[in-house]
Amino acid sequence: MILPDLVRSSARRDGSAVAARSAEGVLTYAELDREADRVGRFLSSLDVGVGDRVALWLPKSLTAVVAMQAVLRLGAAYVPVDPLSPVQRARQVIGDCAPAVVVTTPENVSAVPGAVCVELGGGSVEPLPAVSVSPDDLAYILYTSGSTGVPKGVRISHRNALAFVEWAAGALEARPADRFANHAPFHFDLSVLDVYVAFLVGASVVLVPQEAAYAPGRLVEMLVSERITVWYSVPSVLMLMARNGLLETELPWLRAVLFAGEPYPVDHLRALRAHLPDARLLNLYGPTETNVCTYYEVGEVPESWTRPAPIGRACSGDTVWAVRDDGSVAGVGEEGELMVSGPTVMLGYHGGAPHTGPYATGDRVVLSAEGDYVYLGRRDGMVKVRGNRVEVGDVEAALQSHPAVSEVAVTVWGTGLDARLVAHVVAVGPFGLLEAKRHCASRLPRHMIVDAVRLVRALPRTPNGKVDRRALAGG
Repeated sequence: MILPDLVRSSARRDGSAVAARSAEGVLTYAELDREADRVGRFLSSLDVGVGDRVALWLPKSLTAVVAMQAVLRLGAAYVPVDPLSPVQRARQVIGDCAPAVVVTTPENVSAVPGAVCVELGGGSVEPLPAVSVSPDDLAYILYTSGSTGVPKGVRISHRNALAFVEWAAGALEARPADRFANHAPFHFDLSVLDVYVAFLVGASVVLVPQEAAYAPGRLVEMLVSERITVWYSVPSVLMLMARNGLLETELPWLRAVLFAGEPYPVDHLRALRAHLPDARLLNLYGPTETNVCTYYEVGEVPESWTRPAPIGRACSGDTVWAVRDDGSVAGVGEEGELMVSGPTVMLGYHGGAPHTGPYATGDRVVLSAEGDYVYLGRRDGMVKVRGNRVEVGDVEAALQSHPAVSEVAVTVWGTGLDARLVAHVVAVGPFGLLEAKRHCASRLPRHMIVDAVRLVRALPRTPNGKVDRRALAGG
């Protein structure tokens, strides 16, 4: 099976069912099937074919959904480009992937040579002929900044994507009556679940407008008005929603809430669990290079928990293990770097050599006695402050447990003897340096007590919703 088979199969089962819904309107499966063929024929007239790449510099829209399907039906691969990124960044990504065609909006068509626009609607169209595509052929490229800030194209095959999609559909017991909220932008790997699990089972995906992605009140309203049954986003979005009505809104139809991309502070997770006692809560983990490779289903959140929920155990057909600094496999209670092997591991980076063997995530974990991996932090998140080893995640977890702290990110300012631990805090009550020191002192070693507190209205976020630690760098 390959990705374009999903819409074709659902269209044959029930073409009248709604496949995708947005502020623009709706597309049934029959309409999505027909429009994908129409746009595919247009792209084919531009000589797009098997093995080509097509950049999609489009806002989140029904047009973008159709364009993704059209590209796949030609045996080509699509490259979603962040529609909110500066033009120079978009050009950088487009130049790196060297697409056969760039599909964009009328406003941006002149920004890139050879760009084209597509429109939906029209009469009947001949179905596209089948093309010979292997499950191991490239399906899409997702660009991630990585640790250097330079865009890196992660190459994902049909097999890579479907290994996760089929696992997720089974784990969620997804069904045609489901309504998936698509919060993540299409250039972020969280969107793969929303779109393709829905298409696999013939459910509906509701596109969250990009202008509403961080408008928590609107997101809560959408949960109600669209009767969303499955929600998936980064934890910070759920935390914003919790502060803006989520925890006061009855949502009996919401049966699953999934989160990934960053740790979910335990006090916020406990509040969500209490408000949604009947909904399934799943913590999904995996870098873009592996998609989701582990999961943990949250049951009760006991008061004794002080750290975020575990990232759990392997899924999607993958195998995971931790490797200690000496190269040996870490056992229960031993710290190591998480390694991943299996069908979700990427083909490689665009322009680089094919990836072979296990993927080293760069994430430090420890295996619990229950068989679940617990996330400790990035290998590059382990810092030295005045000669002492400090894990900023431990400091953040300690501060997050204070009732006046809503959100916190800890960074290191300065180097050597001048290095200082700085806590950037979104406070919901009186909170300052003295209180931070007192609170840390009751939970952490002396060398992990923060040196400064900066009160901020909100933590800066990347376009994917994660804390933008580069924006907090200073000193």
